[in-house]
Amino acid sequence: MIQPIYLYGSEVLREKAAEADLNKKEELTQLIVDLKDTLKRSEGVGLAAPQIGVSLRVLIVDGDDMKDVYPYLKDFRRTIINPELLSESPEQCEFEEGCLSVPGVYCNVKRPCSIRLRYWGEDFQEHVEDFDKFACRMIQHEMSHLDGVLFTDLVAPIRRKMISKKLVNIAHGKVATRYNSKIK
Repeated sequence: MIQPIYLYGSEVLREKAAEADLNKKEELTQLIVDLKDTLKRSEGVGLAAPQIGVSLRVLIVDGDDMKDVYPYLKDFRRTIINPELLSESPEQCEFEEGCLSVPGVYCNVKRPCSIRLRYWGEDFQEHVEDFDKFACRMIQHEMSHLDGVLFTDLVAPIRRKMISKKLVNIAHGKVATRYNSKIK
């Protein structure tokens, strides 16, 4: 079911999300369906459970719509439950990021160029996988949500000052989105 996306200023976006109980498969399966439906409706490339008001360590990414720009993302979709960062490259890459929870704001953010991750998938099996390029970026962005960190927290202080009025407006509901959203 399509859920509203919580916007900047919502408390749930600042909480460290709890580990998902893998024994609650029915509950998690419904959460994953809700994340997928909501992501598809919002036309984003990733969504973390806190963005739909559920403070659990679950996220999805879907890079397929980006395949024209990044051909290696064709059919790239992951459901990631309880991710554990095993390693990250010392090299940093900078990309412009945006976020469904921070509509209309885009900033360059530096993150590790590659990561190795342990997680449980939609199949409730453990996976260890390496990610790089934009796939790595999408996953890291969504993993930040699980720790209560927004991409705007990671930009240079001068850039944060430049976007502060937009952030205040979002937090006060003075923003239009093309998807169902809320602040709580």
